[in-house]
Amino acid sequence: MSFSISGKTAIVTGAANGIGLAIARHFADRGANVMCADMDEKRLADELGDMPDDANIRYFAGDLRQRLTIANLISATIDAFDQIDILVNASRQVMETDALDPEDTSVNDLFQQNVMTPLRLSQQVARRMAKQNEEAGEDASRGSIVNLSSIAAHQTRPELLGYSIASAGLEQMTRSMALALAPQGIRVNAVAFGSVMSASLQSSIGSNPEWRDDIEAHTPLHRIASPTELVGAVQFLASEGAGFVTGEVMTVDGGRSLLDPVHVPAH
Repeated sequence: MSFSISGKTAIVTGAANGIGLAIARHFADRGANVMCADMDEKRLADELGDMPDDANIRYFAGDLRQRLTIANLISATIDAFDQIDILVNASRQVMETDALDPEDTSVNDLFQQNVMTPLRLSQQVARRMAKQNEEAGEDASRGSIVNLSSIAAHQTRPELLGYSIASAGLEQMTRSMALALAPQGIRVNAVAFGSVMSASLQSSIGSNPEWRDDIEAHTPLHRIASPTELVGAVQFLASEGAGFVTGEVMTVDGGRSLLDPVHVPAH
């Protein structure tokens, strides 16, 4: 059983900071070719701009909510690395919802960003993977898609209404796409995380320092994990070691979802 991703080509979204950046760097360090995608071009350039032209890690800046941008990202990846074997949908947005305000647009905004964007990207990447598989025949690498979700999909906090709905939607999309793509041998899985120092949680703790103690107290392992502690789960699901795993949502939260009360922020 091999967990190697060396020689594979991966697209990682949300790769300008936080968990997405940690995944992208980890994959590149493990020998994968990585296209880092994000809307924040300046941050991408600051993190990755000094790479040599022949580096196995590149970046692409654009708004993936636009269909043309998705097409351009796929073309840029093919131009750089010839194929696509892995897609990691790590881009995610967190915002609060006023459940009693009919003018609040956060539910729609978060559903578009956290569900529809990874769905459309997955559809287009899967088409490319299927074409590669057809051309390669028995030597095809098949393909793997990994979505990043949150334990908020199963937590109930009114102010996170939109984020919870989007997280639950992403997990159901993962299962449905797994069935749809199984005939092509393309696997679709997700990692639902909590108590991990994502960029959004870091920002939230900056504004609400008391949240750190609350989260640590209600996480059985009594700490907040670094983004680098999440990447191993993503690598496993992307690798041939998980070749018979599809439609699964792996929880990585230090045990928090086993006993977390509803008043503790679910990041």
